[in-house]
Order: sequence, then C-alpha cells, then structure tokens
Amino acid sequence: MARRYRLEKFLCAPVHGTPRQLAHDTSAGLTTFIHVSCANWPGVQKFLDKPVHHPPGSSAAAAAMGRRPSSLSSASETETSVSSADSELEWPFGSRLDTLRRAEIRETAYEIFFMSCRSSAGFGGGGRGSILAVGSGGETLVEVSSSPTRPVVGPRGGTGMMAVTSRIKNSLGLKARRPPPMRTMNPMGLTSMAVSSPIVVPNSPSRIRRPMTSAEIMRQQMRVTEQSDGRLRKILMRSFVGQNGRKAETIILPLELLRHLKPSDFSDVQEYHQWQRRQLKILEAGLLLHPSLPLDRLNAATLRFREVLRQSEAKPIDTSKNSEAMRSLSSAVTALAWRSSSSSNAENCHWADGFPFNLHLYLALIRSIFDLREETVVLDEVDELMELVKKTWPTLGINRMIHNVCFAWVLFQQYVATGQVEPDLIRAALNMLGEVASDAKRPVDHEQNYVKVLSGVLASMQRWAEKRLVDYHEHFDKGTMDNMENLLSLALSTGKIMGEDLAGMAGSTPALMEQRDTSAGSVSSRVEHYIRSSLRNAFTKVFETGHGYVDSMIVEVDEDPSDILTQLAKDTEALAAAEREIFSPVLRRWCPSAGGLALVILHGCFGIVLKQYLAKVATLTNELIRVLHCAGRLEKLLMQMVTEEAMDQGFDDGGKSLLKEMIPYEVDTIAVSLLKSWMDERIRIGRECLIRAKETESWMPKSKGEPFAQSAVDLIKLAKMTTDEFFEIPVMARDEMVQNLTEGFETIFQEYTKFVASCGNRQSYVPMLPPLTRCNQDSRFAKLWKKALCTVGTDIPRIGAGGGGSAGGTPAGETHHPRPSTSRGTQRLYIRINTLHYLHSHIHSLDKSLTFFSRGGASNLPGPSPQLRHHQNLHPNRRLAPASHFTIVRASIQSAIQHVSQVAAYRLIFLDSAHSFYDGLYIGDVAKSRIRPWLRILKQNLNLLLTLLTDRAQPTAVKEVMRATFEAFLLVLLAGGTDRAFVRTDSEMVMEDFRNLKRVFCASGEGLVAEEVVDREAEAVEGVIGLMSLPTERLIEDFIIAASEARGKGRPGEGHRLQMPPPPTGRWSRSDPYTVLRVICNRNDDTANNFLKKTFQLPKRR
Repeated sequence: MARRYRLEKFLCAPVHGTPRQLAHDTSAGLTTFIHVSCANWPGVQKFLDKPVHHPPGSSAAAAAMGRRPSSLSSASETETSVSSADSELEWPFGSRLDTLRRAEIRETAYEIFFMSCRSSAGFGGGGRGSILAVGSGGETLVEVSSSPTRPVVGPRGGTGMMAVTSRIKNSLGLKARRPPPMRTMNPMGLTSMAVSSPIVVPNSPSRIRRPMTSAEIMRQQMRVTEQSDGRLRKILMRSFVGQNGRKAETIILPLELLRHLKPSDFSDVQEYHQWQRRQLKILEAGLLLHPSLPLDRLNAATLRFREVLRQSEAKPIDTSKNSEAMRSLSSAVTALAWRSSSSSNAENCHWADGFPFNLHLYLALIRSIFDLREETVVLDEVDELMELVKKTWPTLGINRMIHNVCFAWVLFQQYVATGQVEPDLIRAALNMLGEVASDAKRPVDHEQNYVKVLSGVLASMQRWAEKRLVDYHEHFDKGTMDNMENLLSLALSTGKIMGEDLAGMAGSTPALMEQRDTSAGSVSSRVEHYIRSSLRNAFTKVFETGHGYVDSMIVEVDEDPSDILTQLAKDTEALAAAEREIFSPVLRRWCPSAGGLALVILHGCFGIVLKQYLAKVATLTNELIRVLHCAGRLEKLLMQMVTEEAMDQGFDDGGKSLLKEMIPYEVDTIAVSLLKSWMDERIRIGRECLIRAKETESWMPKSKGEPFAQSAVDLIKLAKMTTDEFFEIPVMARDEMVQNLTEGFETIFQEYTKFVASCGNRQSYVPMLPPLTRCNQDSRFAKLWKKALCTVGTDIPRIGAGGGGSAGGTPAGETHHPRPSTSRGTQRLYIRINTLHYLHSHIHSLDKSLTFFSRGGASNLPGPSPQLRHHQNLHPNRRLAPASHFTIVRASIQSAIQHVSQVAAYRLIFLDSAHSFYDGLYIGDVAKSRIRPWLRILKQNLNLLLTLLTDRAQPTAVKEVMRATFEAFLLVLLAGGTDRAFVRTDSEMVMEDFRNLKRVFCASGEGLVAEEVVDREAEAVEGVIGLMSLPTERLIEDFIIAASEARGKGRPGEGHRLQMPPPPTGRWSRSDPYTVLRVICNRNDDTANNFLKKTFQLPKRR
C-alpha cells in the first residue's frame, strides 16, 4: 500500500512543460509521457493490467467496445420524449418561451454554464486532466496527467483522484449502473479506465483512449457542437484573459458574444444571422418579456432595444465597435440589465434571472444529468456536474430551495417522458419532495417566485398523478402495482405539502388558496376519492362497451336492455373480484377500508343503472325477472365480500357501517310491485276481452272441432298464459299474490258466465194456461167438430205433425225422413252451452294448476302447464291438493249450464216444435192425432242436438229436453184449450203414446238419461193419465176431498161451498186439487159438465 501511494503521489505531481507539448492532439503528448513514465517504473504495467468497470450505457462502455461517441447521438429521441412529456404534463413555470426553440434555450444555458465555470478545471481556467490506471481489483492505482487544462471526473462522479460512489444517487435511491468488467488494451499494453463517453484519439500505435472531462461531458449532454464550443472557448479566453476573478453574474454574456464573434467565425452568413438572432431573442426574453424587475414599456432603453430587434429581422446587424446599431444595443442592454431595486442585489446584472425565463435555462442544465444513450439512467458523474451547475445560480437567480423544486420536477418529468418504465426515477422524485417539504416548513419569508414555482410544480405533479389515480383501472394492472403505489405516494405527498406547508405561503393569492382547498383533506379521504372515481369510470366503461367486447371499431347495435343489465351484473362481479385481489392490497396502506369501500361503490353504481332501467319498465316480463334475479345475486355477493373484508381487516363492527351505506336494491319488493302491475294489466286485458265479447259475439262456432265461442277461447288462453308466466316469475311472497290473481280472473269469469247465460227464461216459451171451461157431449161445438173431422180428418194430423202423420196421408219422403225443427236461435243456445262447458273444464284445470304450484308442489319448475305433466310423470303416486280457487265461479257456471240448457229445451219444444207437438197433438179426436209422427221429428232434433253439443254437455241438455217434453205433454192433457176434450177411454191411447215418448229418451244417445231418471220425471204425467182413466164420479169425489184438505177442513157439509183451488206453484200432481179440476174440465160427459156448472158456474166451451 505504501508503494502504491508513492506511485499515485508521484504520478499526480505537476508535469512541467508547455501547453502545446502536453496537449492531447500532439504527436509527442500524452502517449510519449505515459511511455516514459512506464519505462521509468516497470511495475506500473503490472498494476495497469486489471479489468476495467464501465457504467451500462455510458460513453466509456461504448468506447471500450469500440464505439465512437457522438455529442448529437439520441438527440432527436430525447427531444421527442421531452416534447411528449410536456404535452402530457401541465407546464408549471408560468408562460412558455414562444420566441425561442428548445435547442436555442439549451445552447444558451450551456453558454451560461461554461461562463460560470470558466475558472474551473477543464474549462480553460487551469487545472489538469488525467486518466486512471487501475489494478486487478478495479481500484485506482495511478493518475496520468493528460492536459493541464482538462481535468477529468472519476469513474463514479469523483474528481479523478479515486473511485467514489455518487452521493446524490445514493441519497435519491438511484442505483449505480455497472456492466461486467471489461478491458481496453492500448498498443503499449496499458489498461485504461474510461468514464462516461471518452474522447477517442485517432488510431495510432502511439495513441490511447482517455476519459472525458466534466466540460466535455456537459457539452455532449447539452448536445452542443464542437464548432459552437470552440467559438465559446475562444471568446472567453480572448475576452476575459486575466479576469478570472470577475463574477459571472456581472457579465451580460449574449452582449459579449455579439461584440466579439464576427461573421468570419461561422461557415456562412446565414449561420451567423441565426446565431445573432438567438442572442438577441435571449436578451429580449430576459430583459423585455420576462424581466427580473418590473419594466416600463415606454422606457427609452426598451424602445432602442426593440428598434435593434426590428432591424435584425431581415439581416444581421453590424456588431463592429464603431457601429451605431451596436452602440445603441450596448447602451440599451446595459441600462436594462443593471436596473436594481431595494430588494435586489445592485452588484449583479439582471438579464437572465427573470421568472420564468431563468427556470427554462436552469431546467435545460439539470436535464443534462440523464444519459443520452439510456434516458432512464442518471449519470454516475451527477455529483460533479451538479456542483458545476450550482455556479450558475447567481446569474440565473436560483437558490437551493428553487433548485430542489426544479430537480424534483426534472426527475418526475423524465419519468413521464421515458414512459414510466423506470420506478427509480419516481422514487427519486419522491425523495426530492421530502427535501422540498422540509424547505417549505422552514419559518422564513419565502420569495413570491419560489411560491409560484413550488405551487406550480406540486399542482402539475398532483394533477398528472391524480389523472391516473382517478382512473387507475385503466392505467394499471396486476404487473404495474409498484407504479401505482409510487403515484399514490406522489399524489398524497404533493397534496400534503399543498394542504399544510403551502397554506402558510398562500397569502392573498386566490389561485394558491384554491389549490390549497383542492388538496385539503385527509390522506384517507383522498384515497377514497380515487377509489370512487376510478370505479365509476371502470363501471361506466364496462357499461358502455361491455366486458370483452371492446374493439378497435365501435359499432352500435340494438341490444336488449335486459341482456345488457344481465351482462353488466356479471361484469360487476368480475370487477369487484379484480378490485379486491389486485388494487385493494395497495390502497389499504393509506385507507384500511379501501376494499369494503370499493364494494359499496360498485353496489351503488349498479343500483343507479338498475333504477334507471326499472324507471322505464311498465310491466313485468321474463327478461325483467332475469335482470332482478341477477341483481339480487350480485347484491348478496357484494354484501358477503364486504363482510369478509371487514373480518380480514379486523373491523370492530364487522362491516356493519359499510353495509349501512349499501342502499338495498329491494329486488323482491320491486318484483312484487311490478308483479301487481303486471297482474292488473292482465286483468285489464281480460276485461277488454269480456267487453269485446259482449259487443261482437255472435255465438257461431269457430269450426266443427271447436263448437264454442271464440271469446271463451281467448279468455281461457289469456288466463292460462297469465298463470304460466306468473309461476315462471321467481319472486318471494308469490303465494300471497295467487289469491289476488284468481280473484281478478274469477270476477271476469263470473261476468262472462252471466253474459253467456243471459238468453232469457224458459217460462217465456211456456204458453199461458187457458181459462177453465166445461164441455158437454151434445153441445153445438161438438157436433160441428165431428162434422169437420169427417170432412178433413186426414188433413189435421198432417198439419199438426208438420209433415208427419198417418201413413195414408203423408208423403213417403217426409214420413220416413222428417226434417228437424230446431231453429237457428236454439242452435246458438247449444253453442252457449258448449262455451260454458269449455269454460268450466278449463277453469277446473286452471284451478288445479294454481293450487298445485301455489303450495310449492313444483317450486323448482318455472311454469305450470307442461311441467305439471312432467311432475305427475315423476311422482305418479303424489296426490294434488284439491282445486279451491275458482269454486264460486265453477258453481256459477254449473248453474248457468242448467239454465241455458232449460231455455234451449223449452225453446226447442214450445217454440221450434209447437206446430207439430203442442199445437197439433190430440186436436179434435185422440185417435186421429196421435204422437207417433212428432216422435220422428223429436228424434231428428235430438240427433242434431247430439251433433252440436259436446259430450259433456249432452246429458244435461237431453235431460232438460225430456223435462220440457213431459211438461208440454202435461199441458196438452191439462191445458190444451178448447180444441181438446177427452173421454175416459182415451187414457189408454194417451198412455201408449207416453210410453213411446219415454222410450225415445231412454234410447237416445246410448243411455244419456238413465231409465230411473226418465221414470222419475214421468211420474207426474203418468199420474195425470191415471186420473184420466178414472170415472167422472171418482174424479169429482177425489177433487172434493183434495180441495177440502187443501183448505184445512173436512168434507164440506150443509152450508159450505167448495172454493176454486189456486193453480199449482210447482209441478202438476195427481193429488193436487187444481190438477184434478183440470182433468174434470177436459172430461167430455154430462156428469162433469153438471158438476162444474153447479159448483163453479164455469162457462161452456165455444
């Protein structure tokens, strides 16, 4: 170690000689010196044969690999990156310099930098450069002097004496970039360590590479050409020889350059003109547009300066010493630059320290710390460069606090410009913000410019970060959570400084007060704001585009809103899962309830869309039910996730506070409400169908296969469809609404039943009873009647039979094939009967379905009609609950069937068949007007009835026809009018006819009416026929007894007269006195005639 120290000490000693002898571009310079030194110390070669370490992407590494660095390499790429960052970021330093291009600002900044550092080593102000010799371990062994005017920086940003680590990079958390060890051998066998981008000497057996000086690094980083740098060095060495002690802040550099550089120093006049215009525009920006002190626009110096600017637009101005334009320019610029105030330093000129002009220049200098080849890398020489940049502070009016703000901004801007790929840059910016926060907390009076710079930088950083954080679902994913965490730290740090530290500096500035109010609030509240905004944006995007349906071309298609809502519910579930898995773990660092809050927000977002969807829905549909089902499932899932989140984070209330913020969707309540509206709508449609039936129903069958009214088909179809859809709706409390539905339809069915049954009354077809009269055998009427019978005896049966009658007086075709007498009106009554039976049967089926499904018989099945059959196949032994919902209406329909069947039967017998039955049977003489012809017509009518009526309607209809026929037969016997009179011997023929009539009903329809029913209904007729077979005296005696018993008295004695019995209120009966009296009135003999005349003074028939 002692030997090594002596070698280093000796090699670092001054080398005597002229500058020309030691210049790096001479043939006997550095190479000869090193050759001699190595020859004098043979041990040097041993120490120089060690591997060399170069920073990755550095110029030294490029040189070691045989690449020649260029001062303009990657220039366009860097310009593009900075421009894109500027367009993405809000410029925080006031107005931009529209009159100057970025390259012009950068070149001026380099000129100021070079002037300020002119007395430093390597800038033409003394000192000497060196190269390093390293040992086998990479340590510095020797420093070989290369030039007395160009000292070099060390491999880690040192001064070239030893390898040191960058203090700035360590403090900012930036990693040193070191490639694997590399060797660069020169012709002498010497291994040299090249730091940053070396200057390569042309290949020669006697020339080696050497490291770059700080000035050369800065020139390369600032992308200044060698010609411009050479002109600048020449002017500074020529103009300020012996003035190294003169302060840079007292020099108006552009004016000095204009004085000393002539057109002959440039390649052509155009290049000189452009250079001159740049210098004048720089003076204009620093003295007129952005002066350090307020300026009167009508100031004489200002006017002179503007005149010179105007003259320079067309061609270069004459800058010779005796030029009028130059004298005017010098006087004006000097007068403007040396203005001072009570608060400014009178010893300094103020041409480059006006806000924000000075910051544009200073930012151009700070940006030079980034490697041109790898823009995310900060040079390892940053310490040396920053020390040199500080020398420009007096000229530019910069202090340490403003420097910290600008440095933080440059790191942040570079992070944005390079595509946010290097997290070290944003972390470095955060570390610098810590320094900025410390500066802001200092109890000193901060300059107004500092407040402007600080507030602008913080606001721009925060807006950029928050622009991404309020939509972090769009800008981050599972692989970029580190970036999101850094941006959260950035946004919250800037907000804290603005809300706490900047508040005391705000003073009366409204803009700063507004920034403070915007950034106010706790850290947790800001994170909650990010969560709300981002989730709403993500939800909106999913809602508008659909998850997984985003394409480069947006095509509008008509989608069903219910399908959109259903898909949105699924996408919301996926969004909640992603939020909880990816983003919440990062957000919990600042907001412990981030996960639960996100779920609450998603719940609210979907609730808003659901509410808007439901507001446009009028009735319940299957699609709506599907949406409500998905919404209910989503709500349960989100509530479960909130509870689990609260348990994981150890919340005391178990997440109850978050659950209270989740406004319930109330899916069941909404479904029930809509179900009621849907039911009301279906009931309304049913009423419309009923009204339409009342107005238009013609009771014409739709077809032979459907012999019932179309209105009933429509009504039943509506009821079945409503029932099927009703049970497809998966809502709670459905059973409670079954009764409401059935009551509504039951009312409609009852009204419809009344409408069908509104066909009149059977009594309207029954003829009125004729008045009681007495007939005698020897009456004039009887004689005339017998004479008439002898004359036209063969015509009466034909007329009475309506084409039937005896075989001798009826045409053969009509005798064997009589036509039915059923009218169109009666046939329509048959359609009514069929309609009622159709209604009854389907209501019964509907009732069973309602009962089965309302009791949960098939709760897992969506609809009753097909599923009921399926359930019965699966459970054949299961008994269904008895139908009980439409009990009342089914009873009403049965009553209506009975009523319409009676009306149809009485119409058929008393109206349609009156001409051949009631009006023709037993007219005149019983023997000549028997019932047989009419029985043929009755059979045809019954056949037509069986053809028109359905199977279920036939028994009742035939039974009612039988009853109507028997009643008509009784009326013929008891109230046949003056055209009928019977003798005792007629009873046998009447009985025979009645037996034939009974056989018709017993044989019709294959026993539709049982014989015992026929016999029971025939008892009254047979009883009357039995009375007709009794002697007249017996009839009179039976009548007297029956009449007396009816009055509650015994046999009338002396002084008591028989009273006229009232007509029967019910059916005719053999024991009824009025029935017996009617038989006596129709008995054609003297005994009956005398009894009726003596007892009741009845008149004779006429």
